[in-house]
Amino acid sequence: MTSETETGGATGTQDKDYNLIWYVEACLSNALRLETYIQDAERAKDSEVADLFRKAQADSRKGAELGKGLLRARLDGG
Repeated sequence: MTSETETGGATGTQDKDYNLIWYVEACLSNALRLETYIQDAERAKDSEVADLFRKAQADSRKGAELGKGLLRARLDGG
């Protein structure tokens, strides 16, 4: 079975819901990874890079929150 034909039969989770779950996890994972990068930049006293990573981290957190809200509404039947 290819991913093009999977619609939830194998996983028990519809693609759209699975995709939202994946998106939220990816955003949160990125936010955690960026924390390490921020600390690395701060240790190197590179505030420009640290600020870039902080902005990216904020965007990842925002994406996770938006995704969680959408997922919550859809799983609640909304």
